Amino acid sequence: MSQWKNLCALEDIPLLGSRVVQHPGGDIAVFRTDGDAVFALHDKCPHKGGPLSQGIVHGQRVTCPLHSWNIELASGEAVAPDQGCTTRFQVKVEDGRVWLQA
Repeated sequence: MSQWKNLCALEDIPLLGSRVVQHPGGDIAVFRTDGDAVFALHDKCPHKGGPLSQGIVHGQRVTCPLHSWNIELASGEAVAPDQGCTTRFQVKVEDGRVWLQA
């Protein structure tokens, strides 16, 4: 049975930005797009482990601040020609609150 953890209010995540949540398996970056879609990824680029939470959010992607790899927010997959993937976590927004599946 899955459980959901209440993270924050949606407006606590900057528009086109992120918020970092500590997790036993490593930090999770929770992203908010310009359309208020919310995504959660392990806060490590699959290339060299750069902090995705410090990257630039554009559309449904984030650009890693270290080497400019583009990562799909919905899947965690690197955009071709780059290859690799970071772990994706389930999130949802209900009544203006962001929830992370634990």
